[in-house]
Amino acid sequence: MKKLTIADAADHFGVSKEAIHNRVRRGSLNCIVEEGVKYVVISTPKGTQNINNIPDARYTQYIEQENERLRGRVDVLENETSRLRDQREQMLIDERIKVEQIYKERDAQLRNVLHVVATKFLSHVNPEAVMQEGMEKGKIDAINADVVEADGWISLKDFLKLKRIKDEAKKKIKKRFEKLQGRDSRVSIRDEKLFLNPAEFDYSDLIG
Repeated sequence: MKKLTIADAADHFGVSKEAIHNRVRRGSLNCIVEEGVKYVVISTPKGTQNINNIPDARYTQYIEQENERLRGRVDVLENETSRLRDQREQMLIDERIKVEQIYKERDAQLRNVLHVVATKFLSHVNPEAVMQEGMEKGKIDAINADVVEADGWISLKDFLKLKRIKDEAKKKIKKRFEKLQGRDSRVSIRDEKLFLNPAEFDYSDLIG
């Protein structure tokens, strides 16, 4: 058995004095106090006793096991984060596809309506100008193919409405058409109403 002061024990084991105090507090080194001086008691020759004794080995093993457990937990969380990120990206892609499909369907409906306007109602007008005007006015819903008869005739009232003739001019234009009843093939009488066929005839001389 050999007694060493704290400083000598630190030199003996090649560690700091604080490390020796820590080992003494944990009980991994024996300690006695003589005449107020603390001594570390060792029973092996210099170099044969290791500061990393059995209690320290168990502590190290516990730390390693805990680190391994935490690494496993980190892997699980990383995988979950990756899964949620992929899920979120897929949801965004699906929503974008839905929005694009909605706009495609609306565009198709709009093209169909404007095509009817350009080809049936106002065939003598530049179709692109008609479509542009309809979009600017925001009244596409008011244009409906149901106002056209099966043979392509449309009432004078609906014709003037589609042409956006101002109210103060409608009366004058209506009188012009009434004068052509029975004398001009461009005007037809149906149920006591005047009907026109803009797909077949030009009426610019009467509404200008």
